[in-house]
Amino acid sequence: MTSTQSPQAPLDHGPLDGVKVLDLSEDIAGSFCGRLLADYGADVLKLEPPIGAALRRMGPFCGDDPHPEKSLFYLLMNLNKKGATLNLETVTGRNILKKLVPHVDVVIESFRPGYLADLGVGYDDLAAENPALIMTSITPFGQTGPYSQYKGEEVVNYAMGLIMSISGVQGQEPLKHGGSQAQYEGGLNGAASTSMALFLQSSTGEGQHIDVSITECVASSAMATQTIYPFMGGTLPRRPATGSNFGHPMPCKDGWIIVQTGGGATWPDIADFFGDPQLMEPKFADPAQRLRNTEELDQVVLESIKERGKWDLFTKAAEKRMLFGLVQTPSELLDCPQLESRNFYR
Repeated sequence: MTSTQSPQAPLDHGPLDGVKVLDLSEDIAGSFCGRLLADYGADVLKLEPPIGAALRRMGPFCGDDPHPEKSLFYLLMNLNKKGATLNLETVTGRNILKKLVPHVDVVIESFRPGYLADLGVGYDDLAAENPALIMTSITPFGQTGPYSQYKGEEVVNYAMGLIMSISGVQGQEPLKHGGSQAQYEGGLNGAASTSMALFLQSSTGEGQHIDVSITECVASSAMATQTIYPFMGGTLPRRPATGSNFGHPMPCKDGWIIVQTGGGATWPDIADFFGDPQLMEPKFADPAQRLRNTEELDQVVLESIKERGKWDLFTKAAEKRMLFGLVQTPSELLDCPQLESRNFYR
């Protein structure tokens, strides 16, 4: 395995400067936890099995070449770390781990609960070598409970953590948000919990086993909905299918534009911009009327922009202090004048 150190070195005097971490994890959550600790100054050593961590086989790959050194997920999640291989399935590998543990503060792992203990290198075994050790275990459902031995991945954790049930449109299937948000939440909570454990360790010398359930991390993100119940008398519902397309992508001549009504522009200004006198009729006069007539409003706006280019709409709306956005393609993003002016691609 080659070193995965970043060209941009970790903080020389970060808040975790001097902290030593062994990262045994293979998923996004555990690797992200280690990455965050490294970004804040910790000295993190990534230990992989001889065949390489599972993230090495996760695309996308640089140049579409599925080489184990070219997984963008792997590279991103392991910036600022050093790397080595360690085969925990062998006695030699387990002995090496036990010899390393007295010299580190933290071990991160994401194996099935009980797997390391079965090998003789679980938390109790390693704590015997280093009583101040902090082990952070990040798994789909946690170390205990009826689901602890179940396998899980992004969509499973997202679905079982509630958020999926309140996402999407009423009358349609529940919707998962894009990306690997559940994994990142698990990694973020793991890093935060580890940092708090390090604070205690520095004061008392105590170690501890941190049990992070990714599903619980997702469920905890719904805490904000608790404030809704006293006012609504119920839980947060999914978005109804009715409502204007304002604020959502709308098709125009050469792509998609985001049409907004805010930004300080008055409704007469907006109506004038779209150039359709129908928009000045009483049924569109105020927000309440526009809400009652959303379908007709959308049709008028869609008709007025279908032959106009998105860049023309975007720039002219900006001149009138109207909140518009446009959906850029990858090639357009590369040539974006705003990013070029700020040397974003330097």
